[in-house]
Amino acid sequence: MAGNSKFRRWRFSLHKSKSEKPKPSDEFICPISGSLMFDPVVVSSGQTFERTSVDICNHFNFIPVLSDGSKPDFSTVIPNLALKKAITNWCVTTGTDLPRYAPDYNSVTDSVKSLMSNSVQTESDSRFRDSERDLLNRVTEKPKVILTHAVTQLNNRSTPKCQFYSSSSEESVLANVPDTPPLPFVTRPSCYTSSPSASTSSEIVLDETLEPNSNPNSSDEQNFITKLQSVDVYEQEQTVIALRKVTRTDEEARVSLCTPRLLATLRNCLVSRYVVVQTNAVAALVNLSLEKSNKLKIVRSGIVPVLIDVLKAGFVESQEHAAGALFSLALEEENKTAIGVLGALQPLLHALHSDSERTRHDSALALYHLSLVQSNRVKLVKLGAPSTLLSMLETGLAGRVLLVLCNLAASSEGKSALLDANAVECLFNKLRTEDVDSAESTRENCVACLYSLSQGSMRFKGLAKAARAVEVLRVVEEKGSERAREKAKRMITMLRERDDGEESMDWDALLEGGSSHNRYGCNNSTQF
Repeated sequence: MAGNSKFRRWRFSLHKSKSEKPKPSDEFICPISGSLMFDPVVVSSGQTFERTSVDICNHFNFIPVLSDGSKPDFSTVIPNLALKKAITNWCVTTGTDLPRYAPDYNSVTDSVKSLMSNSVQTESDSRFRDSERDLLNRVTEKPKVILTHAVTQLNNRSTPKCQFYSSSSEESVLANVPDTPPLPFVTRPSCYTSSPSASTSSEIVLDETLEPNSNPNSSDEQNFITKLQSVDVYEQEQTVIALRKVTRTDEEARVSLCTPRLLATLRNCLVSRYVVVQTNAVAALVNLSLEKSNKLKIVRSGIVPVLIDVLKAGFVESQEHAAGALFSLALEEENKTAIGVLGALQPLLHALHSDSERTRHDSALALYHLSLVQSNRVKLVKLGAPSTLLSMLETGLAGRVLLVLCNLAASSEGKSALLDANAVECLFNKLRTEDVDSAESTRENCVACLYSLSQGSMRFKGLAKAARAVEVLRVVEEKGSERAREKAKRMITMLRERDDGEESMDWDALLEGGSSHNRYGCNNSTQF
């Protein structure tokens, strides 16, 4: 009996040891999805994640805070082949099932959303959620920008351009790096100025009896609504100028007057065929849009489609303000997708060719902020934006256009379209002709865009070699900014590497293979 008991105990102990599943090392587990990694990738900050987790975090513009309190940099991903081999060996040794497919996209999305809801507000999130003034104060590596809330003054058209635009250093960016986002740090449309001056062509003398109180209340709102609805066009003109004037400097007025009823009335003024009414109505709308709390209200009021119509076919000065209003509204994260869905992207692209410099510049900045959202990047690709933007690299809009190109290059659709549109040669030609001393920000953005295009693309290497990229990158590595030098150095290293089978690859045949598929039916853009 004793022997039988021992035997039974031995059998029980053996069965128990077999039922225990070996626990993988923490380094084999993705910190975001919590599962054994199928396709581990190293990000720029050195941590390793499942590729799907990185893609989803980039889609939501979300940077998680890791258990050690650090924040990863998802700007670059490199396959971690050593870790993948280690995971495979561990699975074979322990008898664990080897992951054969990427984790379920929906389950990882749920994990990311859970992290987003539980995480504290990060500095990168605050660039959308804080006020414009707070945003500029947070950017310590940028020169200080004097930002006032003086807005669409009834100013003389001869005001110097230097009052409207910030220095080129404000556009010096590092594409796709969460801690230093490619943000142009301009938060007011070009039509703004901070000093009173003479009236514009759209202004008429304001009747003093219509001068609003310094602290508007509900009675002021009703007074504005009643007079804006008047059948007397002169009274409409006087009232809309008064509204523009009171919202120019009074922040409290901008908040209190931005009501659904007044916005609905103002929307009707936008379609007026009287130049003074339409122009000052759009300018007043720009003033109202400066307040962060108003941005979402304005979009939800249904005024954006009318604003788009003004941009397409309004009076010249009205078009300037319409572009500025769309730019201002696009600063709010929750508005970006809605503005794209409502059809603003194509008119903004067309406005890049406007005769008005203000319209061109504010349209470019609006496109930059809208293209931070993946859905808008896909729409821009379908609208042929890559070719349009590349054709403008030799214009005065090059700095702002490059910001949009950097955003497009961050998506797989945009990267493929840019490679098809000969972006590699265009950008390297731009680097060849750009003066280092006078346009460092433009050169830096060129390098950033090229660096994004180089990630995970076999086509880039062939196109870069054809464009004699190494000689250009050597100049950047020697004379460029610190960020540009680092990216140039990485691209040079990548171009000098010899992949398996590279010697036998016919690069000429690859380059002649067209923009969609090669003769073997494979996509030209290969993801690693």
